[in-house]
Amino acid sequence: MTNSSDIIINRMEHIFNSDIDLNTRKEDVQELLKEFKKTNKQLYKILKIGDKIQRKDYMELRVKYDEIEELNREIENTQKEVVFTMGTMGEFRSHETGLHVRRVALYSKILAKYYGLGPSETDLLFHAAPMHDIGKIAIPDAILNKPGKLTADEFEIMKNHAQLGYEMINDSDRPLLIAAAIVAHEHHEKWDGTGYPRGLKEQEIHIYGRITALADVFDALGSKRVYKSGWSDEKIFAFLKEQSGKQFDPTLINVFFDNLDEILAVRDELQDKDEEEKAHVKSKSV
Repeated sequence: MTNSSDIIINRMEHIFNSDIDLNTRKEDVQELLKEFKKTNKQLYKILKIGDKIQRKDYMELRVKYDEIEELNREIENTQKEVVFTMGTMGEFRSHETGLHVRRVALYSKILAKYYGLGPSETDLLFHAAPMHDIGKIAIPDAILNKPGKLTADEFEIMKNHAQLGYEMINDSDRPLLIAAAIVAHEHHEKWDGTGYPRGLKEQEIHIYGRITALADVFDALGSKRVYKSGWSDEKIFAFLKEQSGKQFDPTLINVFFDNLDEILAVRDELQDKDEEEKAHVKSKSV
């Protein structure tokens, strides 16, 4: 049985063959049009079947994609919880509550946002910042909780926490842990190059390190520790301004004071909770 493609080809050859009379060629054209219509109908049916198959395949792929997306979200949320929990470990060992790392994370988020980092990067730093002092879990309690000024040798041991924290997590290829490793490694670097562990300066210090450094120092200065009382706001603000361009990125100092009300709102909210948590911990230990 002759198929449509053979008929079409045969008619096309007749139409363009000058040796065939005109009437025959007209008939060929009419037959050709009929075959095209028939072919179009067949093609339409094939396309409809193909569309159904494609829609089915698409829906199956969509379901699988959604399942993978949900799994990725669960993994990311678990990573964030693990990172925050690990970040609080060093604080608990130094008799601090987990709210210190929460405040540092929130201050960092505010500074990152108004410094100009994008939403995804700001969120990444917010979740990475709690790991800034993870290396403290490797520092001896006698040094970590000493109620007085450290000796030169003790301070050298304490300084190791930045490098140790970095080495604990720098092998991961996960964006969150990469950011956390940067924060742990560089939050004690100073704008003028006098910080540690590598003596980086200015733009050599990753923006994550520069932001977390300011957030951490601001919170530490206002908090009571085993070796000091908390500073007044007046004293803290004077110190930060004096250290602009020395310890801290001057642009970030400007961002800090331009958004001071938002930063103090976070501190005031979590400071009250911090006192309640400390009292609760103390009562449980009695």
